[in-house]
Amino acid sequence: MSVLARPLRAAVCSLLVLAGCAAVSPAAASPGCASDGRTVRYVVAFDRGTPESSARQQTSAGCGQLVGYYPQISVAVVTSADRAFADRLGPERTFSAQATRTAAERPGTAAQPARAELPLSDPARVPATDLSAQQWDMNLIGAPAAHQITGGSRAVVVGVLDSGVDPKHPDLAAAIDPDDSAGCLTGVPDPSPAAWQPTTSAHGTHVAGIIAAANDGKGITGVAPGVRIASVKVIDDRGYADPEAAVCGIMWSAARHLPIANSSWFVNPWSLSCVRGNDRGVVHEVLARAVEYATSQGTLNVAAATNEAVDLTPSARSGSPSAAGKCEALPAGLREVVTASAISPDRVKSGYSSYGLGVVDVTAPGGGDDRCVISTVPGGYAPMCGTSMAAPHVAGVLALLKSVHPTWTAAELRRALDSRATPMPCPDNYDLTGDGVQDAYCSGYDGYNGFYGHGLVDARSAVAPAQAGLPSPAR
Repeated sequence: MSVLARPLRAAVCSLLVLAGCAAVSPAAASPGCASDGRTVRYVVAFDRGTPESSARQQTSAGCGQLVGYYPQISVAVVTSADRAFADRLGPERTFSAQATRTAAERPGTAAQPARAELPLSDPARVPATDLSAQQWDMNLIGAPAAHQITGGSRAVVVGVLDSGVDPKHPDLAAAIDPDDSAGCLTGVPDPSPAAWQPTTSAHGTHVAGIIAAANDGKGITGVAPGVRIASVKVIDDRGYADPEAAVCGIMWSAARHLPIANSSWFVNPWSLSCVRGNDRGVVHEVLARAVEYATSQGTLNVAAATNEAVDLTPSARSGSPSAAGKCEALPAGLREVVTASAISPDRVKSGYSSYGLGVVDVTAPGGGDDRCVISTVPGGYAPMCGTSMAAPHVAGVLALLKSVHPTWTAAELRRALDSRATPMPCPDNYDLTGDGVQDAYCSGYDGYNGFYGHGLVDARSAVAPAQAGLPSPAR
């Protein structure tokens, strides 16, 4: 699964250009191309600086059709019905999540079915009960105290790169920014509402509520209830976040000048593995290029550390191969990303949460055992556990920071987040099962370590006046 949560038991051309993706008309296939009857989508990393005309020509010569191109990072979305397409263009720069999943299926077995259709909320039927007493997570990061100062500015829009956000939920209806929302499942942004609304998963709606659910005395309250959210759909109906969808979501966030984007997923089709193949190098390259570009444009990406309970290694920047034989999560391992681990109510790293010195930047509530994080879902409210829940707490705190410091850059926001977090030292004993064996090993020191990074995010300190003596980021 690409989403990092655990339950408790035909786009308009002008908009595509604004998104940094050129919509490309199909070209005639080259002579000698064959079709096996199944069209497959690929993501292709061309050499930096490759113009769209050259990318189209190379794609057509390889028996493919260029359907979208991001010239800023020289990454293309391509379809082809010729199974030899990847070999023609070169497997070192071409990858298809669809083809990889198909190849992994055993003969005679059916593909994973899509999940049941999920209806959007009927506002009249959503319970109006005040659930704030169940929000241990908000108390842990000082959100109620922060709200005494500000709940955030509507000028701040946070991108929720996920499975879609329910625009009819009464706790989210006022926060949704439809103009900055888009569906990215094809790798090319589609701004139509049907493309960015949820269809089978409550995950994105849950994440959105943690960030920006209304402070109205009903249901729950988010970390930054005054900000807005853009629904950017990158997780499909089977729970997959394919690399072309991830690139599209990140590039859309940059093009729309969203200061913060939340990614509570890691790229499929694999489960997280500590052994990387050459095809994963393509995925690393296209995601690294997208994140680096987005950061340069002022978009700070927040990612969940994954629920694999493994020691992660930092990912190399674009143009450099990652270390073989290491545990790498994308986008969490990328240097420009703010990565969040998860803690339980007792302020200890949740057993499922991955970790890693140089990967984890901060920690936030994700829940554990019988106490998960309650938030919005279509039709009401529900608890979920996971680093998926930790990341939006971080995104919400960053949104508060951006609200009170609107001129701060992505780098300044990141430095302030780190410096204002509450340091958490490595635990003396991390034996969650009580069997006398350490369940994970924390490396680092009190102010910065692999379990908690710089510490627990603090919403109160994010909005505290300068005269309170809290540090400001160095310029």
